[in-house]
Amino acid sequence: MDERSHISYDNPYESTMNMRFIRKLPIPRDVKQEYPVPDALREVRLKNIRAIRAVLSGESDKMLLIIGPCSADREDSVLEYMTRLRRVADQVSDKLVIVPRIYTNKPRTTGDGYKGMLHQPDPTGRPDVLTGILTIRDLHMKALTETGFSCADEMLYPENHRYMDDLLGYVAVGARSVENQGHRLTASGLDVPVGMKNPTSGDYSVMLNAITAAQHSHTFVYRNWEVESQGNPYAHAILRGYVNKHGQSQPNYHYEELIRLIEMYEKKDVANRAILIDTNHNNSAKRYLEQPRIAMDVVYQRKINADIRRYVKGFITESYLVDGCQKPEEAHVYGQSITDPCLGWEKTEDMIFRLAEQI
Repeated sequence: MDERSHISYDNPYESTMNMRFIRKLPIPRDVKQEYPVPDALREVRLKNIRAIRAVLSGESDKMLLIIGPCSADREDSVLEYMTRLRRVADQVSDKLVIVPRIYTNKPRTTGDGYKGMLHQPDPTGRPDVLTGILTIRDLHMKALTETGFSCADEMLYPENHRYMDDLLGYVAVGARSVENQGHRLTASGLDVPVGMKNPTSGDYSVMLNAITAAQHSHTFVYRNWEVESQGNPYAHAILRGYVNKHGQSQPNYHYEELIRLIEMYEKKDVANRAILIDTNHNNSAKRYLEQPRIAMDVVYQRKINADIRRYVKGFITESYLVDGCQKPEEAHVYGQSITDPCLGWEKTEDMIFRLAEQI
């Protein structure tokens, strides 16, 4: 018997696709009308975006630090982290533009595991995307309201970006998504800076092609509309390390790697050439305690080479309230990551102050 024989063919969608259509979700416009961003907060967001753009363009000599939990798992601990970070950010504002991570969508290497707050607003509960959409919008809104931060998130699903586009200050396109046409074209139509990570293979040409595509204008289909993007001049590179053919982590933040990328970048006809260094992932081989050392290593490289100083504009760091990580089903430690391991708060604070002293 056909294993799909239980499907009711009264639903035309189910007759041709091997999936269950659970419910139709509200469109982004309706969600925004129900949960609008006040005008005063819109101005705060635009001010934050201008500060990020100034760093990427070279107009400002500050550095950019995108920092926060690997994944946003619960509102209370994330907002406590943001409140602490606000106090530190104010103390180093003459040297650093700090953008918190509130990553609500998580790519999974095999597809299994916790996929983020969008899918599971309760990490131990069943997936509930409708509740997830409202939950992540509420969390980003509270971060903006309570701390003045317009946060960063990963654009894992381009079609979902419209639910959050009036709240975010920065968007990252991950290593597994950077080759995807939909991500590249959608990035070309965003009003916030977009960081393109190198793919897991480490191929710089893939990342640079993604940056080029994102900076150009395109006509394409987005959420059932024919749209024309204007191009995003603030699309830029993120180095996050890579995996060789043996599955071993390889870093790409070292001097020779940066010079090689800069030489390739110079040949591309793009605006605002900039590089951010992801201090975790394959750059640290997920040895999260290495992140401050990696950042200081790159700061030293900026001091001894003018091109590296001109290109390398900042860092992306994974940090939370408590060192390390725990499994979602055993998450009993408040403020500890349930995905990749993160720096705890004390080490985070120390790293930020050291960066501010050295740049």
